[in-house]
Amino acid sequence: MGNNITISKEVFDYLNELKNNNNRDWFEAHKPEFKKHQSEVKAFLEAVKLNLNHHDEIEKMKLFRIYRDVRFSKDKTPYKNHFAGFFSRLGAHLRGGYYIHIKPGESFLAAGFWAPNKEDLFRIRKEFEMDADEFREVINQKKLKTVWGELQGDEVKTAPKGFDKEHPDIDLIRKKQFVFMHNLSDKEVLSPSFLDEVDESYKAIRPYFDLMSDILTTNLNGESILE
Repeated sequence: MGNNITISKEVFDYLNELKNNNNRDWFEAHKPEFKKHQSEVKAFLEAVKLNLNHHDEIEKMKLFRIYRDVRFSKDKTPYKNHFAGFFSRLGAHLRGGYYIHIKPGESFLAAGFWAPNKEDLFRIRKEFEMDADEFREVINQKKLKTVWGELQGDEVKTAPKGFDKEHPDIDLIRKKQFVFMHNLSDKEVLSPSFLDEVDESYKAIRPYFDLMSDILTTNLNGESILE
């Protein structure tokens, strides 16, 4: 796409150092480095958003804070040793979001629905109960499957309340999340073509988003529920 916005090896070096010195004294002493690398990642995320807006509509971009919420965690280290960003699609018309996770040895992209509200979750399950053929067709498309693999997400153990545990599509109905993940090597993240790779990966998930948006903006008769 003709630009040179990249993630530098210095970002990884800093995150590795932070992992080994995860305390307030070290962090405060290296605050200028943090600010520099955070700005670099933010510029990269802005470029990702710009690309996304050529083929999707992004309502907002979020760069997650480096500070950990340790209140309910056994791990009391104060800082995350990764950078992460999220792009939410536009309003009630377009659903779902894109995620990017930058961490040495554990970087990945993700896309889908992490925490659908109970109304959306019920609507999705009713769709599968009625007919899951189109959904299976979409998630098994060759390009999508090559990039993103299998649908992932937490699920209930047997069947949600009110659904038949013997239903032929119970594997889908049981799900509470509808997420795809694409793992990235350090070499990929640090490559000059990483920005393009992210965009191509996000393009490959689009048929899934289009179908889910259609499901979540209509009733079971296929009639729009948008105002």
